[in-house]
Formats: sequence, C-alpha cells, structure tokens
Amino acid sequence: MTKIDTSGPEHVLPTPSHTVGPFYGYALPFRGGEEIAPAGHPDTVTVHGYVLDGAGRPLPDAFVEVWGACPDGTVPRVDGALRRDPASGGHLGRNGVEFTGWGRAQTDASGHWYARTLRPGARGGGAPYLSVCVFARGLLTHLFTRIYLPGDESALAADPLLTRVGERRGTLIASEEAAGTHRFDIRLQGEGETVFLEFR
Repeated sequence: MTKIDTSGPEHVLPTPSHTVGPFYGYALPFRGGEEIAPAGHPDTVTVHGYVLDGAGRPLPDAFVEVWGACPDGTVPRVDGALRRDPASGGHLGRNGVEFTGWGRAQTDASGHWYARTLRPGARGGGAPYLSVCVFARGLLTHLFTRIYLPGDESALAADPLLTRVGERRGTLIASEEAAGTHRFDIRLQGEGETVFLEFR
C-alpha cells in the first residue's frame, strides 16, 4: 500500500514497516502440521524447544516451519502436506502415510514447539540437518536457520557451515535428551543468539 501526502506538493511516502506476526496465526496453522513422519514409523525423531526473545522470554505466538531430507538423503517429492475436506473446505491435515519432509508448528502459550519427523540423511557432503524458518512478532521478515542432530561427530566437525560459524556452532546443534528426542531452542537475539542464514 502506498500513501499520498495531500497536504503539500504531491509526493509518495513509504508505507510503514509491518512485522511478520502474529497475524499468520489465523490461517496458516493446520491440524497435524507438526506430525511430519508417517504414523507409526519406527525411525521417527522428535525435535522440540522454545522460541525465545532477546531477554530469554518465550514467545507464545511464534511459528516454526521445518523441512528435512529423507533418511537416505534424497529430497521428498510427495505433494501435499495439506489436504482439504471436499465437503467443508476445511483442512484434514496429512494422510499419515507419505513423508513430505515439511511441517509447521505454532508455539503454545509457554513458547514451546515440537516436530516429529524422520532423521534426515546427508546431502551434498555436509552433516545432515533440518532446515527451519521462524516467524515471530517484531520480525520484519522471517528468519532461516538449521538444526543439526547429534550422533555423527566426524560429520559435524567437517560440516562447512558449522566450520564457518566457529564458536557459535553450538546454537545450531540440538542436544539429545533421550533416544529419539532432541532439544533445540531458538534464540532470536541477545546472548546465545541462534545463527541465522541469509540466502541470495
């Protein structure tokens, strides 16, 4: 939207900036968005954590999108993480069988999010990772990061991105809480800020 200043000579004023959230909460979440792995799959892993602001406070209205490769490292080619009910037009969620590799999770009232997916395989010579996109109030654009899962220390040590970020690499590696369960907090700014990526 553009505003025209009619009080003097006609000229165009820029539209004020808007944040990316929390306005998306109405239409973007869908039932089962965080359940990416097919129902009952034996190789399912759970990644969970909190989205935190600069003061370390959890954000109850953030939105996390997660994408990961198949366990063999290939890119999933299945269409449609979202299915619609032909009668009501509402979202049915997933079919529980096919692996799309992609999901959406909204943080709850305590700022917590989770995703159940399949452990990704390595692609392109680096360590396996989950791609993450974060939407939250106060952000003028969404943020990109990665979640590396522990387990293959040699691959993590040789990963090109983890090598480049040096001492901050710990903000990209989840911690293992139990077999198949990993903790990954996303800190938007301040001490311990998560490394965010820019794609050009």
